[in-house]
Amino acid sequence: MANDGLVVVDKPAGLTSHDVVARVRRLAGVRRVGHAGTLDPMATGVLVVAVGRATRLLTYLTGAGKGYAATIRLGRSTVTDDAAGEVVAELPAGAVTDQQVRAGLAALTGEIDQVPSAVSAVKVGGRRAYQRVRAGERVTLAARRVVVSRLAVQAIRRELPDLVDVDLELACSSGTYVRAIARDLGAGLGVGGHLTALRRTFVDGFRLAEAVSLDELSRRAPEVVTISLSEAARRILPHRQVSAEQARALAHGGRLPADGRTGPYAVFAPTGEVVAVVAEHAGAARPEVVLAPAGPG
Repeated sequence: MANDGLVVVDKPAGLTSHDVVARVRRLAGVRRVGHAGTLDPMATGVLVVAVGRATRLLTYLTGAGKGYAATIRLGRSTVTDDAAGEVVAELPAGAVTDQQVRAGLAALTGEIDQVPSAVSAVKVGGRRAYQRVRAGERVTLAARRVVVSRLAVQAIRRELPDLVDVDLELACSSGTYVRAIARDLGAGLGVGGHLTALRRTFVDGFRLAEAVSLDELSRRAPEVVTISLSEAARRILPHRQVSAEQARALAHGGRLPADGRTGPYAVFAPTGEVVAVVAEHAGAARPEVVLAPAGPG
């Protein structure tokens, strides 16, 4: 199928990730559509959307690293830790120096224990934290270990009285909340802070330069896929090529001789088409996911 593969969407502000998936589903005329890595409605940028058989690859993007361009406003705290939430505190931030801002960010770089925003999708007792907060409950979430590998200041702006805006570029592990970085920077400086802008620039190797808008997808419909199933598998996973006979066997759930690898990898037929994702156990490579619709060759 032409619509088995990925499309990197440049998500606009105001839509949920689910909204984008629903739009792609309608445009492609395909029921099986999913995404890797939720973006908040206020956020824009890279949302990797899988169509058809490519949805089986999404599990291998679950832990992918991500990059963002963000703006943090110091001097104001909100209930959601971003601009969408009600303001809960204001403290003048004009006296905070550039050096203090950079030092505060340095303390949030590297391997850190981060408490997710209370208004997040983390489940507490079977319900999303944001659902409990909206119901008037007080929610306390446990800290989780995340890695912020890059937190680079692009500008520190003092355009509004008693407020300081900090433009950043960052790279982080999956599960990191940029809103929490804004909250924690403001708390550490004693003035509060929240996120006013967020644009995701990459998910693993999928970058903003290859992203397409929903308007462009509408013009392309129903052929919305821009990265084929086989190309997607090559970009997400290590790969191995096998013979046509081995590929046929694997396409029907058979095993391959082990290749001495750790972790899952994609297997390709001599034609260049992806057959399956396999993992090695007890001297054999067994399929975790079969991607070929039928035995190739």
